[in-house]
Amino acid sequence: MESSAGGGAVERWNGGTGWRYLDPMPGGVHSSTHAARRTRDERFAALGSRVFDLLVIGGGVTGCGIARDAALRGLSVALVEREDFASGTSSRSSRLVHGGVRYLEHGHLHLVFESSAERRRLLQLAPHLVRPLEFTWPVYKGARIPAWKLNAGLTLYDALALFRNVGRHHRLTRDGVLAHEPMLRPDGLLGGATYFDAATNDARLTLANAVGAAEHGAIVLNHAPVESLCIEAGRVAGANLTDAMTGAECAVRARAVVNATGPWSDEIRHMDAETGTAVRGSKGVHIAVARERIGNRGALTLLSKQDGRVLFVLPADSDAIIGTTDTYTASTPDAVRADREDVRYLLDAANAFFPNAQLTETDVISAWAGIRPLLPKPGASPGSVSREHEIRTSARGLISITGGKLTTYRLMAAQVVDLVAKQLHQREAGERSRSLPLPGGDIASFDATVAQAERTTGDPRLATHLVRAYGSRWVAVWSEISSAGGDARIVDGLPYTTGELRYSVNNEMACTLGDLMIRRTHLAFETRDHGLASAAAAAAAIGPVLGWNAAARDRAVDAFAAELGRMFRVDA
Repeated sequence: MESSAGGGAVERWNGGTGWRYLDPMPGGVHSSTHAARRTRDERFAALGSRVFDLLVIGGGVTGCGIARDAALRGLSVALVEREDFASGTSSRSSRLVHGGVRYLEHGHLHLVFESSAERRRLLQLAPHLVRPLEFTWPVYKGARIPAWKLNAGLTLYDALALFRNVGRHHRLTRDGVLAHEPMLRPDGLLGGATYFDAATNDARLTLANAVGAAEHGAIVLNHAPVESLCIEAGRVAGANLTDAMTGAECAVRARAVVNATGPWSDEIRHMDAETGTAVRGSKGVHIAVARERIGNRGALTLLSKQDGRVLFVLPADSDAIIGTTDTYTASTPDAVRADREDVRYLLDAANAFFPNAQLTETDVISAWAGIRPLLPKPGASPGSVSREHEIRTSARGLISITGGKLTTYRLMAAQVVDLVAKQLHQREAGERSRSLPLPGGDIASFDATVAQAERTTGDPRLATHLVRAYGSRWVAVWSEISSAGGDARIVDGLPYTTGELRYSVNNEMACTLGDLMIRRTHLAFETRDHGLASAAAAAAAIGPVLGWNAAARDRAVDAFAAELGRMFRVDA
């Protein structure tokens, strides 16, 4: 359906997606405000213009890492994601790049070694997105892991990191633990230890790989679901997909196809006539509460009083994140949510260690769930299943990678690209992803860069946020913020601005309010209404960039509200 929309444009309505875009009248010229829209059109058109060396299906951290690695090695690459980059598991983690200290219990020493090496590498390649984080681990009388075992384990942990972590662990007396975390319950406290891991912004780490892939020649498109695989001469030779923004269809041809869809892996495998189950989902739930309600100074590793499993309390600016659960689920990745039992479990755990907090469900700012794509292991509990990954090639050549963890995504990606190169009979190329910083990671000193940003912006909190999210590219974001209307805050008290949203649309492939307020920023996690009250203002701010009229803005807000319900509603 078409109608005149004013300004020499035609309004095109796609009833299937509920999206409306303003296109130029025949013979007309796009205005500069439609640059991002035109770029997406060009990328979609490019998908069907040639045969690629590699098509990656799935825009989580593994898929984006594969696309970047392959592009860096000189392969022609296409990456498609049916929702947004990191919209599944990769934006719902504990936001840690860690060596896997809890894997020691299950004897997964090789995984700890790999994880520690990748943690060290990511601290160098993305110092803005991956930063050191010190943990306190208190030991109480009767704990499942006594003090001697904890210290022996942390000694081994340091050794498997080749003693090259940010810092080595230190034993703590009872008074030493309380000096670090004075609000901890003192009754029964025997001592503990400190050790180092790293914190990350999981969604932006994924996005950095997507952007990096695109900057090295990959054609990268989000909101482009695969409808079926292309089969030619008995081989998987590409995929048929739809642009969810316009309803347009496209066939992408490729010499090699990788299924990197995580919890959705079996769905793509079944398109290849594969049977059975290659992945089993485990639900992980996190909640956010005001940090002042708990009183934690830093990060803590705790053992649940209820079932003894490892839990974290993590600092997240003014909030604290408590997580995570680990239970098998039959829910689809699109439908998984926290329920009240999950929330109570995490609240009870926090209250057991921080008795003055007295947290209740009303203290929960946000609660969310993700699905870990574990390798099936009959009879094993989710916590004991190895976080190892598996790469399989089907009879028709579809390469599927399942399992794994955020920390080792780069290593997993390199192994997949090695296999692709062999399948294509390409001469082995070096892993440039091993040494080339991720976009924004080319900073000599995080603290010095924050200081420079603070001098420029005059706002310490904004400066820290910009450097943490964008690294060396904070200057370009600041340019948008400094432009007309760019400094308006989306929510009072948070550092997110209309200028930052405009930057993300123009430079980071954001297409929807959910892309912007859940994944490009963490605004939805940090507000009780998840940003819904700010959605209309945000839509108005980015509407000119995306070509939205008033009706399109209303539909964008409605779509955002529906996405918030799917992600943050707590089931009974």
